Amino acid sequence: MIDHDRLFKELLTTFIIEFLRLFLPKIAAKLDPDSLEAINQEVFTDVTAGEKHEVDILMKGRVNGEDTHFLIQIENQSSKQTNFSKRMYVYFSRLYEKYDLPVVAVAVFSYDKPLKREPSKHTLKFLGEKILDYHYKVVQLNQLDWQKFLDTPNPVASALMSKMRIEEEDRPLVKAQCVAMMFGLHLDEARSKMIEGFVETYMPLDQNQDQVFRTELDKLLPPAEKEKAMEVLTTWEKYGLERGMRKGLEQGLEQGLLEGRQEGRQEGRQEGEVGLLLKQLGYRVGKLTPEIKARVQSLPESGLDGLSKALFDFSTLDDLSKWLEQQP
Repeated sequence: MIDHDRLFKELLTTFIIEFLRLFLPKIAAKLDPDSLEAINQEVFTDVTAGEKHEVDILMKGRVNGEDTHFLIQIENQSSKQTNFSKRMYVYFSRLYEKYDLPVVAVAVFSYDKPLKREPSKHTLKFLGEKILDYHYKVVQLNQLDWQKFLDTPNPVASALMSKMRIEEEDRPLVKAQCVAMMFGLHLDEARSKMIEGFVETYMPLDQNQDQVFRTELDKLLPPAEKEKAMEVLTTWEKYGLERGMRKGLEQGLEQGLLEGRQEGRQEGRQEGEVGLLLKQLGYRVGKLTPEIKARVQSLPESGLDGLSKALFDFSTLDDLSKWLEQQP
């Protein structure tokens, strides 16, 4: 099962400024980027329904050059939900009550279907009178045309294009565009692998599509970028490719190479995730000691997965140390 919430939370937390520039440019223009700080997970209990809801992403920022603060709340919705607009209003009201700050709220709808446009407000009427009219920003990916983002050099665009409205025959081309855009941004290795992993998760290709993808990618990259791109792709795939070639001797070389590429991408993503996880931990708790870094790097895959999920519960280096001490 794909952990959609985790993938989107990691992407949007890592590239929060770029996300705002892409979808809320007026807010991004006013924000002091150095003032952004993550707020510990907010959990709201719905007593009547017997449920608990967590805010996906909550950050505090300041207007550039002013002593005016505000909250940024982002909710990813990977499936259709009844009364979602009411939940957005409840989040707003409780956050506003607790922090007494303006709340800029964004709902990201990442599911493929249904295609019906989601509301961007919660309205309440009584006896013909409107007594509540709460508005929030909606980013509904299945309503967006990927082609309109081709000239947008933004890492969030390069990732989210893979979840926009795409015809089946266009999938290899869109994936090539996503990866080419990513290479053009000259990101560090960990961040580029994060985007590659995101795109690979949501745009897996069969063998024929993969060949079209590589042909299109070769066309899109400028000569100066091709050698570097091939080196990066080779790094992602090399370990699995070797296994795939050996398996290919037994089960058919063509099928073995395909499986090798897939395994190599997975290993490359895992290696990049560790580096990205260390960066996110540093953002949450401050500078990491060499001992802490070594302990994180030695965690098994299950431990890294658990650490990624627990990331937003940490606020100090001591919190992280205690969590690591509890791991086998």
